[in-house]
Amino acid sequence: MKMPERIDPELFAPCGMNCLVCYKHCLSPKPCAGCRAGDAGKPGHCRSCEIKSCAQARGAAHCYACSDYPCAPVRRLDARYRARYGVSLVESGQIARTLGVGTLLANQHALYRCPHCGGVVSLHDRICSDCRRECAPCNQDL
Repeated sequence: MKMPERIDPELFAPCGMNCLVCYKHCLSPKPCAGCRAGDAGKPGHCRSCEIKSCAQARGAAHCYACSDYPCAPVRRLDARYRARYGVSLVESGQIARTLGVGTLLANQHALYRCPHCGGVVSLHDRICSDCRRECAPCNQDL
C-alpha cells in the first residue's frame, strides 16, 4: 500500500491513533477500515475497545474533545504506546485539538512514509507495507 497524498481524517481514532499506520490496516491483505468505521477485519481488542465505546456514548469523534481528557483508559493506552512504540497518543490528541486533525495527519504523513518506496510504515513494527523493509520513523518529534 502506497502512502496516499493525504491521510483521510476518518482514520484518526478517538484515542489519538492514526489507523492508516496500524499494522492491521497497512500490512493486512484485508485491511480494516479504521477505528471509526465498522468492525470488519478488526482484531478483537479493537472491536471491544472501551475508549471508542466511551467516545461514541459521549457523542464525540475524538477523546480530546471531552472535558475528562485524558481519562484513565486513554492514559493507560498512552503509557503502553510510549513504552512499546515510543509514541504518545495523548500528545497526538493534544496536537489535533490545538492545530487540527488535518495538520497532525499531514505531519504524520512524512513520518510514516517509507523513504525507499513511498509505502506506509507500520507504527507497530516499523515495516513498510509495500517493500516490507524495516524503516525507522523520519522524525520522532512529530
